[in-house]
Amino acid sequence: MTIDELKREALQLDPSTRANLARELLVSPDYLSEPEVERLWLEEAVRRDEEMASGKVKPIPMDEVFAELRATQG
Repeated sequence: MTIDELKREALQLDPSTRANLARELLVSPDYLSEPEVERLWLEEAVRRDEEMASGKVKPIPMDEVFAELRATQG
């Protein structure tokens, strides 16, 4: 089953069941072991590096990020 198929099925659940599922999914990372967390972070870092290397995404300079954040904080 793909993620899209899973999402379609989950969205067909009644609101209460869907909310319970969402709650369980949100806390599920708390149950991961330290090696699992490290593996997931490494996978994410590799994915982001590949996206930047391929040109799919462009890095944003830190000063621009902070300037935009300050502007939205009012």
